[in-house]
Amino acid sequence: MFNLMSKKAKTHIPRGVVVRLTRYYAILQELRSRRAQWVSSSDIAEWLGLTSSTVRQDLSHIDFRGISRKGYNVEGLAATLAKTLGADTTWSMVVVGAGNLGHALALHEEFPRKGFHIKGVFDSDPAKIGRRIGSLRVMDVLTLPRFIYEKKIDIGLIAVPSQAAQQVADLLVAGRIRGILNLTQTHIVTPKTVPVAATRIVSSLQELAHLIKRQS
Repeated sequence: MFNLMSKKAKTHIPRGVVVRLTRYYAILQELRSRRAQWVSSSDIAEWLGLTSSTVRQDLSHIDFRGISRKGYNVEGLAATLAKTLGADTTWSMVVVGAGNLGHALALHEEFPRKGFHIKGVFDSDPAKIGRRIGSLRVMDVLTLPRFIYEKKIDIGLIAVPSQAAQQVADLLVAGRIRGILNLTQTHIVTPKTVPVAATRIVSSLQELAHLIKRQS
């Protein structure tokens, strides 16, 4: 997942902890929908296949404490995690790449529900530029830096062929993007001020295939 704090947060939390915090937050959202008031570290640990000490250590990174014999107040912990993870803030995004993956991302209904709003889709293919994807029209990738700067875009999603990934990253950085989600198989280089999260679907499938074979 993307390593984002609220726009004003400065506290450093290890990346692995942030990933687990997003999972805790998802559980708390479910508990809120059930109107549960309290949850223990052992309950969270059991649901996620972790140890209760891991959960407690992770939660020690945020400004929220549990109560002896009760655990953590669901509403309070959810609100604190939302603030820490930036889930209490809306984020503007662009998708670069209007192929099958980019098309699916642009139409993904879960993004706006979670506060991530796609403001533009870009591509270098003349055959795709000008086409509509939902309410958006595909724009020329060469206009990307100016669009990011003028619209104050926070996040760029790279969904292009691997060989074009670095070039796209450079355009995003030129527009002063705040963070990048790289969906290609290629490692990209950015300044330290621009964090990158990589989501490599094929690698994850290969890892899953390995785990399945190991169980055979």
